[in-house]
Amino acid sequence: MAGERIKLQVSEREGRGSADARRLRKAGIIPGVLYGKGKSSYAISVPERDLRRVLTGQGGLHAILDVVLEGQQSTHASILKDYQQDPIRGHISHIDLQEVRLDQPIQASVNVQLVGEPAGVKEGGVLSQIQREINVEALPMEIPEHIDLDVSGMEIGDTLRLVDLRPMEGITYLDDPEETVLASVGLPTREVEPEPEEPAEGEELPEGEVPEGEEGAEGAEPAAEGDAASGGDGESDKQES
Repeated sequence: MAGERIKLQVSEREGRGSADARRLRKAGIIPGVLYGKGKSSYAISVPERDLRRVLTGQGGLHAILDVVLEGQQSTHASILKDYQQDPIRGHISHIDLQEVRLDQPIQASVNVQLVGEPAGVKEGGVLSQIQREINVEALPMEIPEHIDLDVSGMEIGDTLRLVDLRPMEGITYLDDPEETVLASVGLPTREVEPEPEEPAEGEELPEGEVPEGEEGAEGAEPAAEGDAASGGDGESDKQES
């Protein structure tokens, strides 16, 4: 379970433009927004190393963050609502935090992890994970970091859907239980070697090759000139005699 509450110290920032955000990132600070329970919101910034520390802890992306604004004593129990990544470096470039009530359920996307080696794979089948995330609803402290799916009993041709996923106390699966396919084991794909193509009519063949069925005609040698000449001379001798 997420179940872990981590204190995160943040600072309010005045600027909200792209130039200000770039300046912060160059200094190793990530800009973001903290959305309050009502309509209030705060433009915040947090050191990248501190953000990395809390998001790689036991609760992962679903950890409950006790956000403390610089200069204040009160905390804001929050979750990571959304984040953006740098397309080149892959680092988080912006975060959105959402303040929550711990006694009210929230919705979140949770990773599904496949556990075990299917029996069908041992026989040459191929395991495919179709859906990697499912949507759940639970209290903020009950959102799991991930959900395990045991695939060890799958044979070739088997499919596991959300309805096959074991129920978890306090957690409601929101996706269609019958239509949401999580994993399947299929036959291995066979590579078929393409057959050599015959040249189209009128197409020139490579030098030295002849069309199929014409080898005999091409291979026959012409009659020797001497034979033809001798045959003609024989007729003349008979007539003269």
